[in-house]
Amino acid sequence: MTEKVFLLPDLGEGLAEAEIVQWRVAVGDTVSVDQTVVEVETAKAVVDVPCPYAGRVVALHGVEGEVRPVGQPLITVAEPVSGRADGNEPTGHAVYREEERAGSGNVLIGYGTGHGGSRRRRRPRLAAVTHAPEVSVAPAVPPGPAVTPSGPGRPPGPADREPGPSGAAQPLVISPIVRRLARERGVDLATVRGSGPGGVVRRADVEAAARDVTGGPVGVTARLTAVSDRPATTAQHPAHGDPAPVGAEDLVIPLTGIRRTIADKLSRSRREIPEVTIWVDADATGLLETRAAINSARPDRPVSILALLARICLSGLRRYPQLNARVDTEGQRIVQSAGVHLGIAAQTDRGLVVPVLRDAERLTTTELATELAATTAAARAGELPPTRLTGGTFTLNNYGVFGVDGSTPIINHPEAALLGIGRIVDRPWVVDGQLAVRKVTQLSLTFDHRVCDGGVAGGFLRHVADCVEQPALLIATV
Repeated sequence: MTEKVFLLPDLGEGLAEAEIVQWRVAVGDTVSVDQTVVEVETAKAVVDVPCPYAGRVVALHGVEGEVRPVGQPLITVAEPVSGRADGNEPTGHAVYREEERAGSGNVLIGYGTGHGGSRRRRRPRLAAVTHAPEVSVAPAVPPGPAVTPSGPGRPPGPADREPGPSGAAQPLVISPIVRRLARERGVDLATVRGSGPGGVVRRADVEAAARDVTGGPVGVTARLTAVSDRPATTAQHPAHGDPAPVGAEDLVIPLTGIRRTIADKLSRSRREIPEVTIWVDADATGLLETRAAINSARPDRPVSILALLARICLSGLRRYPQLNARVDTEGQRIVQSAGVHLGIAAQTDRGLVVPVLRDAERLTTTELATELAATTAAARAGELPPTRLTGGTFTLNNYGVFGVDGSTPIINHPEAALLGIGRIVDRPWVVDGQLAVRKVTQLSLTFDHRVCDGGVAGGFLRHVADCVEQPALLIATV
């Protein structure tokens, strides 16, 4: 047997460490080339890490919740020899090809040079969970001796679901997002009945359990596909719970992973960028009618309001490219981007992320709608690679989904501008000298005053508002 040590690879630009979220294999398991062995969380995304070696797992370096630096050992695999002296294959082992023993190298983007010690952040466990991706249920078995990933045993898998005090099997939970949501909502997973295949507990099961506990909706669920088409929207507020018991301790939430990145980036933006926010109310009745006409003509490829607003923004940036830029403070220059890499602010269970649609100006409106829906869904599921979360040049922020009219958001550094969209609501409006009820939304533009003055910013926002009110103008400019 030849042991190969797989080091934590460089998972993206500027990423020096990753937190182990979930091991997908255990000591003693046999892995193949490019099989996912661990799920880690970086400052930008949750990433599945495949192993470039094939063989038997002999050691897992690190436990769930531990932060490991790039370039440090992650997993050790013992590769079987190609054969034995007597010509017989070793019992229980496959004979691997030479290229498999050499490793695929698919995830070896680049290794860091740091060799500092790892930091451990242990997470509280609410219930026994599986450590393998398979969706399966096995009969309950008596609990065995406790083991750790670094010991000679193996962590519990699908067949190791230990019976609880009443003899019932613990819930089957695969997604780390579901476990985190349960912790945030205060839901005991042992009381949740899974609706997934084989009894897997899904996010919807946790949310339903949270509603049962509080007697109503818990928090706001962000839907990022469109601004509401209804006359009015009302944000759902968390139910008020009982007062904290006497002697209760403060809840300490460490700034880790994406939450820490958000904090650092927003703080830097506020320190460096002299931002200004301007806003205007716009009659969106014509825009809603245009969307309805498009979707009536092509029901198989519907277009969202967000996609139409993205198209309007692209039209405005073509006219006012000064806002599609960034300030290079070291070089003392303003860099205007040749293409529009459109960021879409998306609220997820892990925090606010801004996935990017690169060269969005090259997409048709229908293609924009398709890409927006797929991208925001992948962002909420934590499936986007780090490269999809960087490199934006302008951001579109639909905060109307939260039932609010306006906002003064912080610019997504190092971009120079951000357009915000409030909820669409029925309001009295003067049309041709007559009072009428119209669908009105508030549009806000936050911009970096270093890249332009009020004339450019006001011109861009006015163009956007005019296209919202008269969609025919958009056709004339694209």
